[in-house]
Order: sequence, then structure tokens, then C-alpha cells
Amino acid sequence: MQLKKLALTAAIAFGACVPAHAQTEIQWWHSMPAALGDWVNDLAKQYNASQTKYKIVPTYKGTYDESMTAGIAAFRAGNAPHIIQVFEVGTATMMASKGAIVPAGKVMSDAGFKFDPTSYVSAVAGYYTAPNGQMLSYPLNSSTTIFYYNKDAFKKAGLDANKPPKTWPEVFEAASKLKASGHSCPFTTSWISWTQLESFSLWHNTLFASKNNGFDGTDAQLQINTPLHVRHFENLAKASKDGSFVYKGRGNAADASFPSGECAMITGSSGLYARVAKEAKFAYGISTLPYYADVKGAPQNTAIGGVLG
Repeated sequence: MQLKKLALTAAIAFGACVPAHAQTEIQWWHSMPAALGDWVNDLAKQYNASQTKYKIVPTYKGTYDESMTAGIAAFRAGNAPHIIQVFEVGTATMMASKGAIVPAGKVMSDAGFKFDPTSYVSAVAGYYTAPNGQMLSYPLNSSTTIFYYNKDAFKKAGLDANKPPKTWPEVFEAASKLKASGHSCPFTTSWISWTQLESFSLWHNTLFASKNNGFDGTDAQLQINTPLHVRHFENLAKASKDGSFVYKGRGNAADASFPSGECAMITGSSGLYARVAKEAKFAYGISTLPYYADVKGAPQNTAIGGVLG
């Protein structure tokens, strides 16, 4: 969960660097599906074609949860991949896995390469940097939570296709009009705990958990029963009952429903954009995550998403 998902991605090195032998294979496990998976394969092909000493072998290992679980199991079995993509939810797990990973900063310095964390957006570099200033992962791409909408469906429902809803009341109003126009799935969301709880909290300048959202201690507790959170989920529940909001499942289960045209609006990761651009057969628009205008300090900022490297 968790500027998701522009989609946050990075790679994390298991074990020591691989010595240079003739055509040394470097196994890279990832969770980039569809268009993003094509991009990963093309990246590996370009690198492999640029030299003859090493060969990157990218392997899609399923969802983020599945790839991290597979990586942990492989490490315990003594056959871990050299590089594995881990989403930001697994950050704490990987940081605590002493002996299983080599910090990206160390990998770079040991290989004689200069690694300048300041070349990254501060929010990205800071998220994956240890207290001692060493960067633990290599940011390959990062993501955030955003809002997508079907402009053609908006026009059919009598809505302004060039004016996406900015607030949650506007989203629910648009969803009702889309439903009235005959749309079976006016609004849905992927990564519901990230988009509707974590980023929702930050976007409204309120805490998601105690202990400074968990940064000040591992004994943090969730704080998602505030009047604001309760109000929002009551609104989602009401929309679900009248059919203007359709829950598609956990994780990114809802992703396919937008580019296919099934759902007219979706909150999800910016990482979904590549798939939308490739598959959508309709005019679409992108906007920021909605917010409640009566909440002081909103909108603030969303939560980063992505993986370790």
C-alpha cells in the first residue's frame, strides 16, 4: 500500500555482488505485470545487448506479496535471486532481514561507482535511507495514489469530461449520475487500504497511526477510527449499497476494471498509467486523489509507493 504507486519501484540485492565471469547470469525477480513487465524485459534486453560479461534474467514472480514471500523462502533455501523487487509495504521486513540483503549504497561503493542519493526526489531517497545516511535500496521507480476517470462515460452521464471531481462529495455525486446513465460500475478502487486509509490520512493532514505514523516506534497503533475516517467509510458503504461504488477486491484486483471500460472511475496507483495508456479504448483523464474540503490542511500530500532495491 502506500507521490504510489508515479508506481514506487526499486530492487534489493540478496547476498554479495556476483563476480565477473563469462556471461554471468544475474537473476532479477520482479512483480511488474502487463505493460510494465514489457518495460522490464526491454530494459534487461538493452543491458544484455550492451555488453557480454553479464546477462540479466528477469522473472515475473506474481504479485508483490507473492514475490516477497518467494524471495524470503528462496533465501532460506540458499538459492535467493541476486536482485528482487519488493514493494514499500515490505520495507520494514527487508530492512530487518540482516544478512539477507546488501544495502544498495554499499553495493555501489564496493563496485567503485559513485552513488548520489540527492539525485532522487527527497521523499523517495528519504524513504529508503537508513538513519546512518546509507541508502538501503535502489529506487527504480516510484508511485503515488491518483484518480482516473473515463471521459466518454462522463459525457454520456451529462458530466463535464474536462472537469474531474476534486472532492469526495463530487465523486459520489458523479458516481450517482454515472449509475443513472446505466453504468454498472461507476466507481471502484484498487489498493483500498493504501488509497482509502494511508494516503487518505496524509492527504487530509491527519495521522494514520500513532508514534508519528510508526516512524517513532514499532509499538505504533492504527488511528483509523477518527470521525473523518468513519465518515468516509460510511460514505463508501452507502455508495456500495446503492451500487455507485463497487468493491473489486484487495490489492490491485480492481486495476483491470478501468482500462477495460468496466468501471468509470478508480483511485489507484500512478503505476497503473502504463496499462491504461496501452489498453484503454476510450478517452480518459487523470487527477489528484479526492479530499473533503471542510478538513483543515487538506489536501496535504499522499503516501509513496513502490519497492526496494
